[in-house]
Amino acid sequence: MPILQRLSASGRVREPKCPRALILAPTRELAIQVEESFRRYGIHLPLRSACIFGGVSDVPQKAALSRGVDILVATPGRLLDLVQQKMLYLNHLEIFVLDEADRMLDMGFVRDIKKILSMLPPKRQNLFFSATMPREISQLAATIFKTTPIRIEVTPESRPVERIRQTVYAAEKKQKATLLKQLLLENPGMNKVLVFCRTKHGADKVCKVLDKAGITGAAIHGNKSQTRRQEALGNFKDEKIRVLVATDIAARGIDVDQVTHVFNYDLPETPETYVHRIGRTARAGKEGSAIAFCSNEERPLLRAIEKLTKVSIPFTEHAIPKEDAPATPAPTPRKKKSGNKKPKQAPANPHVTKPENQSPVKTAGGHRPGSRARKRMREVNSASNPPRPQQ
Repeated sequence: MPILQRLSASGRVREPKCPRALILAPTRELAIQVEESFRRYGIHLPLRSACIFGGVSDVPQKAALSRGVDILVATPGRLLDLVQQKMLYLNHLEIFVLDEADRMLDMGFVRDIKKILSMLPPKRQNLFFSATMPREISQLAATIFKTTPIRIEVTPESRPVERIRQTVYAAEKKQKATLLKQLLLENPGMNKVLVFCRTKHGADKVCKVLDKAGITGAAIHGNKSQTRRQEALGNFKDEKIRVLVATDIAARGIDVDQVTHVFNYDLPETPETYVHRIGRTARAGKEGSAIAFCSNEERPLLRAIEKLTKVSIPFTEHAIPKEDAPATPAPTPRKKKSGNKKPKQAPANPHVTKPENQSPVKTAGGHRPGSRARKRMREVNSASNPPRPQQ
């Protein structure tokens, strides 16, 4: 709101490719939400905003910059790309904002941020926002400002952590998917659930397990196209799906109303991320529940979370059913061999000549008859079938 007020009161005319305010966000979803807020609050002001991010075509973004924007919301990667293409200039910037400053100043973004800072004019207003600010990040932020910054801390009447019912289930890695499925099936009140996984592959795997159990859900992570990510997030907001499985791209600033439960399927490496994750529930003064699965290997991560939040999270007992395994087909019984084994034939008598095209004759017992019996059989056959007279 103050940015809109300041820009509209200055009376300055916007120029093509030269924004007056720049807001950097760590994820595409957060950048989209921030730009939507500027449009909503400034709908009656003569200000123009735009949002640029990667994963989509840059043609519409270039067109918007060419027309001129007052407020630009961006992710660092696409911003630097357009600056390199000379589609964007930052030397007329008046206001510079870092949203989720602790994430933007960690090792993943700090190099890009320093490149962007070198392009900004020396005279500008800097605003850093974050729900958590570790000491190391605060010290790094202090080196960016030329003067001592003013630190403003907004402490609500009750901290979000205090309004969230937190529980922990002891579960090993192989048991987590079965436990999650069981809890969702047993509790229909969990109707808008956000599940956080550490890896993209893990998020997809959890989605497959839920789908087999008849639980509607979708995954959102960096390997998904922006269209698929926006579709999954929109379906979750509209309650077309019950569960949204995500990596930490959804932990920062994703504002979804009435999220009833947040599952930490994998505990995060940093305790601050846990605070951001469970902060997706109990929003706007409402209550919520946060459930964490903790294996023996993750016990140190749980202790770090309890140290940061100053809350001892109780363990809850639950009988974990055995993982559903596909039914193994019964072994096919072997066919019993017939009792009448094929008799071994006696060695042929070299003194007896076998008639041509005549199969060996066998008796009822299965043995080959002797030479006298064969002679009598030939005589009987010749008598019953006399030779035809020659014409």
